[in-house]
Amino acid sequence: MTRIGLYPGSFDPVTYGHIDIAKRALALVDRLVIAVGTHHDKQSLFSSDERVAMVIEALRPVADEAGAEIDVTVFDTLTVTAAIEFGADVIIRGLRDAADFDYEMQMAGMNASMVPSVETVFLASSPETRYIAASFVRQIAAMGGDVSAFVPPPVAAALRRKFSA
Repeated sequence: MTRIGLYPGSFDPVTYGHIDIAKRALALVDRLVIAVGTHHDKQSLFSSDERVAMVIEALRPVADEAGAEIDVTVFDTLTVTAAIEFGADVIIRGLRDAADFDYEMQMAGMNASMVPSVETVFLASSPETRYIAASFVRQIAAMGGDVSAFVPPPVAAALRRKFSA
């Protein structure tokens, strides 16, 4: 039986924190679907196509190293709906701090009420990446700061291009 995990997020942009969670999720599932969310009321810095391309570039080597399968897709539905659509047994969520925990516990409870067959698994961020937030990365990049400690080189280059335009 193939265990499929769904790792949803905005990935705007993908950070070393996202990569850390995906790498550890690959140890738990046979196939990981990275689901790039598009929200109608949220303005993203990068288009969904740009985010998908960055996620693929950042995570393909991780999946190859783990000998695991990843798929990267876009979704604009409820997370549990996407989980069912992609055949996921579990939803993978990363936790950085207590605020993330409180929010994610509420979300997991709502998801479990709607679709009890899909479990939510929380992975605590590693100490090396716990402080990284995509919103801070965007803010640093917008102000001309160096984001190379927080994102892979191609993502840092994409941020420089985005803010130099």
